[in-house]
Amino acid sequence: MNLSLVIPVYNEQDNLTLLFEAIYKTMNSLGKIWEVILVDDGSRDNSLSILQEYAAKDPDHVRVISFRRNFGQTAAIAAGLDYSKGEIIILLDADMQNDPADIPMLLTKLDEGYDLVSGWRKNRKDNAVTRNFPSMIANWLISRVTGVHLHDYGCTLKAYRRDVLEGFRLYGEMHRFIPVFANSVGARITEVVVNHHPRKFGKTKYGLERTAKVVLDLFTVKFLVSYSSKPIYLFGGTGGLLMIISAFIMAYLFVRRIFFLVAVTGSPLFQTSVMFFILGFQSMLMGLIAELLVRTYHESQRKPTYTVRTKINLDDDD
Repeated sequence: MNLSLVIPVYNEQDNLTLLFEAIYKTMNSLGKIWEVILVDDGSRDNSLSILQEYAAKDPDHVRVISFRRNFGQTAAIAAGLDYSKGEIIILLDADMQNDPADIPMLLTKLDEGYDLVSGWRKNRKDNAVTRNFPSMIANWLISRVTGVHLHDYGCTLKAYRRDVLEGFRLYGEMHRFIPVFANSVGARITEVVVNHHPRKFGKTKYGLERTAKVVLDLFTVKFLVSYSSKPIYLFGGTGGLLMIISAFIMAYLFVRRIFFLVAVTGSPLFQTSVMFFILGFQSMLMGLIAELLVRTYHESQRKPTYTVRTKINLDDDD
């Protein structure tokens, strides 16, 4: 299998016919062995029935996964990735705002040596207040915190080599951070401007609350990418900083006691200094516990602490 398309579907019955027409038009012109995996995320309309009809008509290309209930876009993408067989994975939405006609352009970029090609909806056709502006803020924040600079993390249309998707699992709403995880294993990443069309049927499933979720998820992603293998750097560094602040406060109190005869224990700064010292010490202990957990995780699963891009004169069994 050369190519797998993974498409989450949730209440998109009016868009599916247009989606399949666009997919067949594009994929039949590529001359590749391909499949499309459509994950019905607990749709409440006739989306699943339509998917079943297309799967019955074309079992060679169309695969359908149906969830028992709505688990969210990340879970749908994770399921599609788990059951896909292609060497190259392409994600896109089912609402026809992503254009399947852009797939050849993504593949061309992959052929240039990249491992991940991200779509950039430069001329986005969404509500400027509730969608575009919050998305700009979220993209800027993610780029600054993670160091992976992309204009459009929220664009589902992306192409991946399978090997950069291995080694991590998707939870919550982490699908938008796949480029960050891929970068952590050394993936070569680029982005291209893609088409973005106004939604013709149905309504969007996301609003302003999604930006808040992005910010919260960003804390998790930053920790997993930067400190998952050495958590003592985070906890120990924080603890050390708190203990240094405690020491400075205590030194100030003693200097004031010696030269100005002001009682040390009567000042609220004394309680603050003691609290900072205790918190710092506890943070260091948490870092040591986290180090033990990390080693248990890696050693129990024989999970390597590195990734290999290529091997020369080495067999897979070596």
